[in-house]
Amino acid sequence: MGLGSKKTSANVSPDIKGQTQSETPIPSTPTSTSTSRTSSPMPNEKVVDGKTPDDSSKLRTFLSILKRFIGVTDIAAVRFSLPAQLLEPIPNLEYWHYLERPETFVAIGDSEDALGRMLGCVRFWFSKDLKYVHGKPCKPYNSTLGEFFRCQWQIEDTAPSILGQEHKVSALQTETAQLGASTAGKPVKVNFLTEQTSHHPPVSAYFIDCPEKGISARGYDQLSAKFTGTSIKVTPGEHNQGIYVSLSQRGEEYKLTHPAAFLSGFIRGNLNVTVADACFFSCEQTGIKVIIHYLEEGYFGKTQNRIEGVVYKCAGPAADRLTRIKDVSDKDILGRIDGMWTDKVWFSPGATDFKKTSEKDRILLIDVNPLRPVPKICPPTNEQLPNESRLFWNEVTEAITAKQFSVATAKKTEIEERQREKAAQRKQAQTEWRPRYFTKATEPSGRPELTEDGRRAVLGMEQGSWHLEPQAEYGAM
Repeated sequence: MGLGSKKTSANVSPDIKGQTQSETPIPSTPTSTSTSRTSSPMPNEKVVDGKTPDDSSKLRTFLSILKRFIGVTDIAAVRFSLPAQLLEPIPNLEYWHYLERPETFVAIGDSEDALGRMLGCVRFWFSKDLKYVHGKPCKPYNSTLGEFFRCQWQIEDTAPSILGQEHKVSALQTETAQLGASTAGKPVKVNFLTEQTSHHPPVSAYFIDCPEKGISARGYDQLSAKFTGTSIKVTPGEHNQGIYVSLSQRGEEYKLTHPAAFLSGFIRGNLNVTVADACFFSCEQTGIKVIIHYLEEGYFGKTQNRIEGVVYKCAGPAADRLTRIKDVSDKDILGRIDGMWTDKVWFSPGATDFKKTSEKDRILLIDVNPLRPVPKICPPTNEQLPNESRLFWNEVTEAITAKQFSVATAKKTEIEERQREKAAQRKQAQTEWRPRYFTKATEPSGRPELTEDGRRAVLGMEQGSWHLEPQAEYGAM
């Protein structure tokens, strides 16, 4: 194994389009062909209700509601209802995805070096939360049972390999590309499908696919949240075991687990996200594992957003029980990771402490400062089903946009009451809700499986068709 034949020179970042420091930050192209709400408001932008994201009056109202949940084990499971004026006009299923910069995702498997592919996972990981780096946290609509969302990104395959010989080739035979032909700098499609498969507890399954690059990802989104009195601690729910990334041409699967996060700033009227936990990336096929520690508090309690990590070789990641960087033997270490998840993240090869590594030997994995979320492409309204997120919540969104908050709250209440009625009817009839696009509400392995309808929906996006047949029954309408 080793570092491979391609080594990045000192202080030179493997360029991601829109990342070069001397350039004006731009999103990867082409941009969305349909109107798309941003994942979250960016600094100096106006949110759709005309108010700035740090509206202190909203936060004070939100805080007064949260105080009722002090001591509640999991407020995410309670699914309490908020008045519309406290919500961001975006569905939960649209808000939660990991493809702020999909070009970093499709490039994970490009390196011929196993370490290079793992570092591709690390780069992808730190590109997926730009909404919190450049924007403010917000509260989207609660998902309803059976609600689903789908979209696509069309981006250029521009993110280079970090280490090792680069191998950007098509995994498909298509009208525009030949099997094995180079995809470097060419447009590729990334498809995203997610469905709310359970309401108690609230769980959604998701599937990400880029057939041309032979890469996919899947998992469950489920959060557990507890209000401490000054902040909300958010941890992965029991069904949220991580993001599972599969490289079909290499026969490899990477597991990326989520750390705990804290939502703070209610009293100051300025919401912010901090992380003070560890996360782990592993691949059984290559035997490489990564431990990353988020070090949020510095001297005098000042938030620093620092991370440090270690990449190492082990006999079997599934059986490896190490959780602390200091417990990893120097002889197993392939390199170290250091930086800030809100700024730059670096890699230094070998076991030498990062601070003692010469700057010329450090490799810049990613600089998130100039990066912004890439716009998504969504189906036109006339191709959306009634339980498709944007159409399902459209009346609420229009009312919030028009600042008709009482109307928006009334419409939202109607949706919530309908969902309760449907649940009561199923209980009385002793019937169980079954997801349409995924085989089960949850899988013990943490890896959701697509149904035939799910496969058709993803294939349709890849082929440029949004059409789906209506379903006989809806979970919340």
